[in-house]
Amino acid sequence: MAEQAGTREQGHEQGAAETYDTGRAVLLASVAALGGFLFGFDTAVINGAVEAIRADFDMGAGLTGFSVSAALIGCALGAWIAGQLAGRMGRVKVMLLASAFFTISAIGSGLAQGPWDLILWRVVGGLAVGGASVIAPAYIAEIAPAPIRGRLGSLQQLAIVTGIFLALLSDYFLATAAGGAAEELWLGLEAWRWMFLAETVPAVAYGVLALVIPESPRYLVQQGEHKKARTVLAQILRTGIDERLKEIRRTVTEDARSSFADLRGPALGLLPIVWVGIGLSLFQQFVGINVIFYYSSSLWQQVGFTEEDALVQTVLTSVTNIVVTIVAIALIDKVGRRRLLLVGSAGMVVALGVLAAAFATAPLVDGEPVLEGMAGPVALVAANLFVVFFGVSWGPVVWVLLGEMFNNRIRAAALGLAAAAQWAGNFLVSTTFPALAEAGLGLAYGLYTAAALLSFLFVARFVRETKGRQLEDME
Repeated sequence: MAEQAGTREQGHEQGAAETYDTGRAVLLASVAALGGFLFGFDTAVINGAVEAIRADFDMGAGLTGFSVSAALIGCALGAWIAGQLAGRMGRVKVMLLASAFFTISAIGSGLAQGPWDLILWRVVGGLAVGGASVIAPAYIAEIAPAPIRGRLGSLQQLAIVTGIFLALLSDYFLATAAGGAAEELWLGLEAWRWMFLAETVPAVAYGVLALVIPESPRYLVQQGEHKKARTVLAQILRTGIDERLKEIRRTVTEDARSSFADLRGPALGLLPIVWVGIGLSLFQQFVGINVIFYYSSSLWQQVGFTEEDALVQTVLTSVTNIVVTIVAIALIDKVGRRRLLLVGSAGMVVALGVLAAAFATAPLVDGEPVLEGMAGPVALVAANLFVVFFGVSWGPVVWVLLGEMFNNRIRAAALGLAAAAQWAGNFLVSTTFPALAEAGLGLAYGLYTAAALLSFLFVARFVRETKGRQLEDME
């Protein structure tokens, strides 16, 4: 790509003496992050379909929760094996495999005839999501210049929240066009089925675009393709190319191919840094963020809002998430990862605490809590503030840290394990929410508040800053 005026930047952080083509780096990172877009779309698209599927297939709370969270089983498995596949097949081939699985899942889910085959196709989609969740941050970290690695890594989260937004927006328009998610729309299919089928467009686009980006220079060096690796680096770096290639060669020579055996250590069987990655992943989920994106439309209906109003509020929340993620991209390489996490945790404690109090004190009508008077607007504001504090911190920062905090020897395996833990945590939260909601929304949000408080203490004690450091310098 021809270099555009203003795309050369000089790094000023530690270890960043090279100049680079920002435009080219952003382009490559954006294509990789399209997996994040599908990650967000695939996991959130069921939001607007939950109540229609529940009625159509006559499911109880337990089976409904499992249908929503079934994809997360595949996510955990996909994340677990993606790092290993990336080391053997290359990063780009894993992207192509994920594209195929996304496409198959979208078609299968849209044409499902019952809860169990819907669950099967959701698991297939989860395999793709898990793979994309590992491969995108790894690829971006390996092609990004250190001074802008945080911003480029945050594109993954921006893509995720954009995918969530477009999934919820398409849910809203399809449900509105049909007169309800359960109503027939086109070709004799209900609107909720078209919600899933809409994913085939970005799924195919992901595979097509993955064919035009180069392989990771680190993978190429591992395969002995040093000239190709230099060519890829030269597309991004303008100076310091040979120095970076030399460092990659050094670490590849010193480090054996990453495997889970490399993660063993004295701290309960794992290296301490691996536990830190797992802890970040679990806390990102235990604060309950995906309850907002998986269940918010049914949640707001449960406390008295109409289906249309609930879908509108869900879309607006996803817009808020996009805006604050853009703010995070602007801040992460200036403020640093650790400080953003601490601010985010503190804000989430307050917002979640308000939600817990609002739901716990709401009067019951026919066994369901109803937010009366100012309680409704207060809960809506608190829910959106929760999204703001999460979106500016734990959403993007955890993915950036997982892509860069591990040294080269263990990165693929450690990232895969941490991402698998993240999806396991997501599965636990998403599966238990319907039952917790029946027991009391105040209880559910009280638990998420406690998790937010513990996340602050965890970061303060265990998380180190990685801003501006080269991947080859991570220890």
